[in-house]
Amino acid sequence: MFYPIQIFADWLVYTILNITPDTKFGTALDFFVFDTIKILILLAIIIFAVSIIRSFLPAEKVRMILSREHEFTGNILASLLGIITPFCTCSAIPLFLGFVQAGVPLGVTFSFLVASPMINEVALALLLGLFGWKIALVYIGSGLLIAIISGVLIGKIKAENLVESFVYQSFVQGNMVYNATLFWTPWAFLRRLPSTIVA
Repeated sequence: MFYPIQIFADWLVYTILNITPDTKFGTALDFFVFDTIKILILLAIIIFAVSIIRSFLPAEKVRMILSREHEFTGNILASLLGIITPFCTCSAIPLFLGFVQAGVPLGVTFSFLVASPMINEVALALLLGLFGWKIALVYIGSGLLIAIISGVLIGKIKAENLVESFVYQSFVQGNMVYNATLFWTPWAFLRRLPSTIVA
């Protein structure tokens, strides 16, 4: 798949820059050029694909899906949705309020909130490019497992009594949660792409 990139890297380093392939510097530079281009391509493909999926999954739709599921099934589904939705730790509080007010079980809510910032598509692209699909799969699998287990444990200990009573009240200000969550459209994604890659 990446063979043309390797040919380009070899041509650039060994022909244009005239560095001999027998030296450590030459092989290191060749590897650097090849992997940099490969990772940038993977980043572009994965981030673009995830941003398209995100544009069809606003917070309201996610809440609606999760509130209809049984708890354990909801934990698994919430963790999977956490991978492809655009929510980070900065939006955890409004998301928590919105999910609980929509009737999503507390354990399911935690599964979503753990998976969402933990499994990042940029990190996935880097791991895929640097270490291969096996390590990338371990990264996704371990993140999902932690999110599911933490959500199940929160659900088992019945921690609802630890949540402040006002959270469960359906007041008008609850609608602010819809505006407080992060919803990426494709155009918004393109505007944020440079800062996302730098971060």
